[in-house]
Amino acid sequence: MNVLYPPLAPFKSFYLAVTQGHSIYVEQSGNVNGIPVLFLHGGPCSGTRPSHRQFFNPDFFHIILFDQRGCGQSKPFGEIQGNTTADLITDMEAIREHLSIDTWVLFGGSWGAALALLYAQQYNERVEALVLRGVFLARRQDMDWFIKAGANKIYPELFEDLLAALPEHAVNERVERLYQTVFGADHQAAIKAAQAWEAWGSQLAVGADYSADDGGGDAEKLLAQVKMELHYAKNNYFIEDNQILNQCGTLTDIPAVIIHGRQDLVCPLEAAWSLARALPQADFNVLPTAGHIAQGDAMVDALVTAMDDLTKEPN
Repeated sequence: MNVLYPPLAPFKSFYLAVTQGHSIYVEQSGNVNGIPVLFLHGGPCSGTRPSHRQFFNPDFFHIILFDQRGCGQSKPFGEIQGNTTADLITDMEAIREHLSIDTWVLFGGSWGAALALLYAQQYNERVEALVLRGVFLARRQDMDWFIKAGANKIYPELFEDLLAALPEHAVNERVERLYQTVFGADHQAAIKAAQAWEAWGSQLAVGADYSADDGGGDAEKLLAQVKMELHYAKNNYFIEDNQILNQCGTLTDIPAVIIHGRQDLVCPLEAAWSLARALPQADFNVLPTAGHIAQGDAMVDALVTAMDDLTKEPN
C-alpha cells in the first residue's frame, strides 16, 4: 500500500503576471531536472495546499503547483473578470513557457481533470501523460445530477436546505437563481446561499465523514469562492456541451490513467466510464469504496502508484 510522500517545501515560488490584471501563484518543488508534473486543483476556486506536493516522488518529479485565476494565493482573489476556461488554459501554457518545459504530465481531479483534458486537446504535443481522478466532464447532465435530479435523492434533507436559501424554487433554473442570489444586493441572502451551496457540495464530496462547520469560517471568502464556482457553472464552464468527450479523438496517443471512486456522489462513475471508452489506451481503475476526494487509503494508493509507475523504465 503506497502512502503520501513526506511533506516538502517548495524550492521556488513566484507570481506570474498574466492577462487582464491577474497574477497567478506558482511554486516548484522536488527535482528541477526530474519529470515535470503540473498539479491542477478542483473547484473552480479551491486552490492548492502543501499536501498536494506529496503525491509525487520528489526524487523523480519536478512538481509544479499553481493557483488558478482568482484562487488561493493568486491575485486578485475571487476576481471573475477575465476568468474563463480559455484563460486558464492560456495560463497553463504561460507557465510551461516561463519554466522552459518541453512536455509535462498533467495530474488533475474533478474540475482539474476537466481542465487537464481541455488543455491536452489544445496542446496535445505538450502532454506526456494524463493522471485523472474523480472525472468531471462539465456537461449539462453533470450539473443536472448535482443540483436538479439525482444527488438530491441521496441527501434530500440537505437539498431542501439549499432550496430554502433561494428566493424561489425554480426547478429548471437553480444555477441561475443561486447566481442571482449570491451576486444580489441582499448581502445576508448572498451569504446564506453561499453557505448552503458549500454545505451541499461538501456533503456530497466527503460523505459520511462530513460535519457541518460551526459558522466560524470566513463568510466573505466563502462568498467569493462560491461566486466563482457559479460564474463557471452559469456559463457552462465556457465550453460546448459534451465538448470534452467529443474531442477525445485527439488524445488517443497520450498515456492516461483514470481513477474514480464508485461511491463518488459529486461526479458519478458514468463520467469516468464514458471517458475510458473515449480513451481506449487509458488504464481505468475503479475503487469500490472510494468517493470524490483525494483521501483515503485506496485513493491515495492508486494516485501515488500511478505516478510512481511513470518513473519506471518500460519493459
